[in-house]
Amino acid sequence: MTITVPLQIIDLQDDGFHPLVEVVVFGKHFLVVLDTGASKTAFDKSMLLQTNEAAILMETDKLSTGLGTSTMVSFKLTLQDLSIGNLHVPEFEVAVLDLSTINKAYEQLGKPLVLGVLGSDILMQYQAVIDYGKSLLTLNK
Repeated sequence: MTITVPLQIIDLQDDGFHPLVEVVVFGKHFLVVLDTGASKTAFDKSMLLQTNEAAILMETDKLSTGLGTSTMVSFKLTLQDLSIGNLHVPEFEVAVLDLSTINKAYEQLGKPLVLGVLGSDILMQYQAVIDYGKSLLTLNK
């Protein structure tokens, strides 16, 4: 089964482009950055807790890298209700980090706020195909 989801490609003013995709978490709609360079899907801790204060975060002993630091404490959360378009992803674990710097940068550029990044863990699992020309993400269930 193939699922096609629209992408919103945002221009970062001479600093490239970011594809955004809508996800549903805890019954609420959010935008996330489609990030093929991210090994794991990661959501912003404060934004996530504003959405669901009852979310149970488990601290990990891993330090996150690739976000300008190697000393960021990370948490993990198992989601029961992650949806991307018509794709429901059951029992999916995401990293939970302080990603506020992404939204601060986006806000300065007048771009929409994002919950986090959709990483290669999802993209590989569902054999994602990204079509920049048509602004579409295709996932295979």
